[in-house]
Amino acid sequence: MPHAKRWLYLVHRWLGVLLCAFFAMWFISGVVMMYVGYPKLTQAERLAHLPPLRTAAQGLERLLEPADALARAGLAGPLHDLRLAVASGGRAVYLAVPAAPSGDAAHRPRRAPAAVVLDAITGDKLQHVDAERAIASARAFAQDSPAAIDYQGTLDEDAFTHSRALDVHRPLHRLHLGDGDATVVYVSGTTGEVVRDAPLQERAWNYAGAWIHWLYPFRGNVFNDYWTNIVNWLSIAGIVLTVTGTVVGVLRWRFKGRFKTGARTPYRGFMMRWHHVFGLVFAAITFTWIFSGLMSMNPWKVFDSGAAPLRLQAMQGGPLAIPAQAASVQGLLSASSPNTRELRWVRSAGHTLVLAHGPNGAPEVLDAAKATAHTWAPNAVTQAASRLLPHTVMRTDTLTAYDLHYYDRAAHTMTGGVDKPLPALRVVFDDPHATWVHIDPHTGAVLGRTDSHRRTSRWLFAMLHSWDWLPLLERRPLWDIVLIVLSVGGAVMSVTGVVIGWRRLGLKLRTPSPRSASARMGASDLA
Repeated sequence: MPHAKRWLYLVHRWLGVLLCAFFAMWFISGVVMMYVGYPKLTQAERLAHLPPLRTAAQGLERLLEPADALARAGLAGPLHDLRLAVASGGRAVYLAVPAAPSGDAAHRPRRAPAAVVLDAITGDKLQHVDAERAIASARAFAQDSPAAIDYQGTLDEDAFTHSRALDVHRPLHRLHLGDGDATVVYVSGTTGEVVRDAPLQERAWNYAGAWIHWLYPFRGNVFNDYWTNIVNWLSIAGIVLTVTGTVVGVLRWRFKGRFKTGARTPYRGFMMRWHHVFGLVFAAITFTWIFSGLMSMNPWKVFDSGAAPLRLQAMQGGPLAIPAQAASVQGLLSASSPNTRELRWVRSAGHTLVLAHGPNGAPEVLDAAKATAHTWAPNAVTQAASRLLPHTVMRTDTLTAYDLHYYDRAAHTMTGGVDKPLPALRVVFDDPHATWVHIDPHTGAVLGRTDSHRRTSRWLFAMLHSWDWLPLLERRPLWDIVLIVLSVGGAVMSVTGVVIGWRRLGLKLRTPSPRSASARMGASDLA
């Protein structure tokens, strides 16, 4: 027993020397992340920076109809997606994504295919994104900012572009807008669209926030291939450190009676005493955050259920194709808001529709053939959704308020910036994976899918790590106060551990080992 206790102390001591600095960094950077997230360009931000489409359509040259533009580019097959916006090089373009060769959305590769960019006036394919086109895109994004734009060349990846969602756009053009926020934008090397923006304040705080919290210093360099394992094993080591520290803290705490000093802790030194006290008080939250951080990595794919993909084309009624008697672009723009920034042709529940996106709010839904507002027949969306899986629908719930599994977060957070409209439909399937599918009844679009594995992940990661619990999220600043107090407590525990570890390491380096001391004594005798 004494031998086991000695190993318990040694493991905690030396793991603490190695990891307490990481713990302190994670606690402090976590507070920063509560208010400043990793740079992203949300859908709302992207639309807000696009010029109104009517301005482009009222130019001297008339915009081509989508069928004509696709025919000139030789894109005769079905499509997965088609958009029209002033989005590339400051000009109106069609961005077309061909359908998967199999004709079934379920067999598309997991990485999204690149869009084919077509000039909306000439129909020419715009294949090469050069510096001039990237500058024009940045200037349009800046909305006629008078400052000079500084083109900074191309890159594959930097500190603010590690997201795998950007892989289809690499290489990226980096430009400094020269505006009051010192914004840097990244332009897609494949489509010419602005795909990320990062103001100076966001970039600066990220070095103390998400960039360091997610161990991104190990991304984009020689450690890149090992980043996942580095995060996983550091988290596992952190769990061992927390558990051993809790056991040691309990063993050293006098629950009955007191030590001669009158305290319940045997430690007299300031750092050791407060490390002991704060370690016991904040042991549970430290374990919770380290464990849930590991769960965020989906280590060894423990939350992958192996469920078959949704049969999206079965719900949609086939791939997207422009109707033979399609409404004109002018007609669609006349039927939509003057502030429309993007037209998007979609196939949804057996209908070909056009979503007219403005800078705010839900898109207008138009019939692609008539340019009139589309109205769904009763139960049309739910009946189409039943074809997503070859299993019975147990029930369909209409959500008019957020709940534990369908909720919205602030745009800057890791799970924020994604459209979570209300009302929403929740289609519950009677399949082996207990699948739920959330659908927007306004557009008929699938918003997301969750199953028993992913709902477990929601509890073990989002709930435990970010405290995504509606009673707290809806009562801010209570959520802020709770997380900051817990983070400060964990930081004090960690910083005292750093000081103790530094002193221990220094003492170890200064104290000669018995073997080296004997050697020096022998050398002295010989002299």
